[in-house]
Amino acid sequence: MTIRATVWGENVHEQSNEIVARIYPDGMHNCIAAALNEDPSIEAISVTLQDPEHGLTEEVLENTDVLLWWGHAAHGQVSDEIVDRVQQRVLEGMGLLVLHSGHYSKIFKRLMGTTCSLKWREAGERERLWVVNPGHPIVQGVGDYIELPHTEMYGEPFAVPNPDEVIFISAFEGGEVFRSGLVYRRGNGKIFYFRPGHETYPIYYDEKVRRVLKNAVQWAQPEGSRWIDSCPNVPADQAPDPVEIKGESLHKPGEEGFK
Repeated sequence: MTIRATVWGENVHEQSNEIVARIYPDGMHNCIAAALNEDPSIEAISVTLQDPEHGLTEEVLENTDVLLWWGHAAHGQVSDEIVDRVQQRVLEGMGLLVLHSGHYSKIFKRLMGTTCSLKWREAGERERLWVVNPGHPIVQGVGDYIELPHTEMYGEPFAVPNPDEVIFISAFEGGEVFRSGLVYRRGNGKIFYFRPGHETYPIYYDEKVRRVLKNAVQWAQPEGSRWIDSCPNVPADQAPDPVEIKGESLHKPGEEGFK
């Protein structure tokens, strides 16, 4: 069965920064989509902030099994209506991969319920991402670590909730460490935060990084039936076992939700 992936790219740096445009002439979003399409079981498309409804129309999201999110300079330009729409799809079962500076995106902060803040430094230093959960599907074929010769440093504390699992821990040339691969569940949806991806370095051409992205899409695809969130009233005469009604009720029979 084909996994339908949608890569969302902010597509701002590619248009405003000569270095980024030179490294990613077709945009980071298209580079990532091309990496995913190397896997015959994945069919990836890309959309951007500049597209109508940021490319995340109801139709696009309805036909997305896993959404990848890269943002940095324009988090505030993302419509709250679109964030609501993406959140609903994650709760229903759509997978979400949040990349690099997407830690500060509206959708990631919404799903985490925290500030998602961290330390950072841009000095082109070496990063080694150690695999600390070698049995996890996301790291299969990666080996003991991923080494990136030049990257931006992210440092602890990382203000996110404790994850379900930690997949990578990064060690930087300057001495800092960072939890660089974290997995969560929200509703029926699986979420993977993956740290590498600074725009002025060719990180999304690295074969091991591309391997992680493909593995993560496989891992994050929906499982089982789609969960539709609701809050129905179940009358006493429809309970699995008999229920004797005692006292007065504030709610009318069949009323949805709570007041």
